[in-house]
Amino acid sequence: MSNTKVAVIERKAMIFNVQKYNMYDGPGIRTLVFFKGCPLRCKWCANPEGLERKYQVMFKRDACIDCGACVSVCPVSIHTMSKELKHEVNHSIDCIGCRKCEEICTESALSIVGQVKTVSELMEIIQEDVMFYDVSGGGVTLGGGEVLMQPEFATNLLMACKQEGINTAIETSGYAKLESILNVAQFTDLFLFDIKHVDAQRHYELTGVHNERILENLKELLKRRYNVKVRMPLLKGINDRRDEIESVIEFLMPFREYKNFKGIDLLPYHKMGVNKYTQLEMDYPIEGDPSLSSEDLDMIESWIKKYDFPVAVIKH
Repeated sequence: MSNTKVAVIERKAMIFNVQKYNMYDGPGIRTLVFFKGCPLRCKWCANPEGLERKYQVMFKRDACIDCGACVSVCPVSIHTMSKELKHEVNHSIDCIGCRKCEEICTESALSIVGQVKTVSELMEIIQEDVMFYDVSGGGVTLGGGEVLMQPEFATNLLMACKQEGINTAIETSGYAKLESILNVAQFTDLFLFDIKHVDAQRHYELTGVHNERILENLKELLKRRYNVKVRMPLLKGINDRRDEIESVIEFLMPFREYKNFKGIDLLPYHKMGVNKYTQLEMDYPIEGDPSLSSEDLDMIESWIKKYDFPVAVIKH
């Protein structure tokens, strides 16, 4: 790639978090930028606040003292007091992101999810940790939500990172137009690409979308020699049977010897996002506890290793 710097368009995007010192989503120490909005509705999603591309109110009922201060400052009447003088949040009303309720709440019971950021604003945050990237071989990873729902901004942010010599990665469901993926691919050192299920109907049942586009996009990236690591979210009794794992292996087998195919990460189910559903007044779709034991994970890892695929279990 040429070292000549090109002017980066100052676009804006809806972001819901910037996480520093991440060690799980790409090589080295990384800054993870979470994009808001996702076309999938995975039943196990740990970031429900990233699903909608709009401002949202997260409400910690246990922390609230029902003082009503937020009611008086909200310009769109999201906050009300019931007849029993209990604070209620009407999530059917769109938040405008003024953050007045968040600022006036003395108990930190309210937080507004979503910030509009420019490329320059994010680059200021990213560049604070260049020393860590250099020492560890790290960089920046864009995730979400789904980063490819805001592809123009993602492309410009990745371009700005590459102009500063910063390693880049994207964590994606792959559910996007091929054109969008290829545009960001020019400035992406590594794709962390999810395979949730190979069967189209089962994929639809688990995520709300079919997977034909996803699998075709994955093939295109591999065939065009972009670096790809496949990630497999795993839930006991949902997508962990041997035939389900081997269907993924069969799909990936033609690419096993490709130098740009960087192996498979196994992502075991965890409950870290469950409380967020309550704060957003959303139902949590998963019943019971589909966590996999260490023995389960060792067995799945052995099935994959039998075919000489590089594989690792990523535990958050």
